[in-house]
Amino acid sequence: MRYLTFFLFLLSISAQSQNPLKEIPADYGYIVKIGQQVPDFDLTTTDGKTTSIADLKGKVVMLQFTASWCGVCRKEMPHIEADIWKKYKNNPNFALYGIDLDEPKDIVEKFAKQIPVTYPLALDPKGSIFYQFAEKGAGVTRNVIIDKTGKIVFMTRLYKKEEFQEMKKAIADLLK
Repeated sequence: MRYLTFFLFLLSISAQSQNPLKEIPADYGYIVKIGQQVPDFDLTTTDGKTTSIADLKGKVVMLQFTASWCGVCRKEMPHIEADIWKKYKNNPNFALYGIDLDEPKDIVEKFAKQIPVTYPLALDPKGSIFYQFAEKGAGVTRNVIIDKTGKIVFMTRLYKKEEFQEMKKAIADLLK
């Protein structure tokens, strides 16, 4: 019986590492919760490619909410490019989309070149995607990690080095 209990304990630890959960502070302004199924939406990138969140099921997905006027976004995006996108962009089980809040295509394209980032940026006119995740008036600079089943498993707000490291670990664990 002890061996069975120990085995079940090990299984629970393994399951937790495969599905990292993080308590999200209320002041982050999210209206979605960890463990919740991701809201349904379509994305259109600056190059005109369209996909839906449903099409991404079976992949670990990172959504990075941003805007060209956001100084913290500009600080975080090079880290996303170097530490996440370059590492996983060729992994067929991973997808990353920056979602730019309510800016026209020409501004978003110029923004991507200025940073520079090469991961896809999607347009979010009037915040129709953003406001499915965050309260009205909430700021950008936030990331949402979605597991292969379509559940939200990790969320960040602003750019905090420790939280960013936790997010990188969560992505790596989900891709194991």
